[in-house]
Amino acid sequence: MNMKTCLGFLLAFALGALCALLELPLPAPPVFIGALLVVAMTVGYTLTDRFASHRECSNKQNCGGPTG
Repeated sequence: MNMKTCLGFLLAFALGALCALLELPLPAPPVFIGALLVVAMTVGYTLTDRFASHRECSNKQNCGGPTG
């Protein structure tokens, strides 16, 4: 596991523990399909970040840049 994944797990467990200690509702869907949706979105984001960020920029000439 890389550092970002470890920090993500640590933050998730810390947030869950804090919510349990303060008797706050968890910021997560209460049904299984909702939890699967959160997992699917996370996996999709991670895969896109890993594979799409290494593509060569082919439309740079069409970008306005900092001056618009």
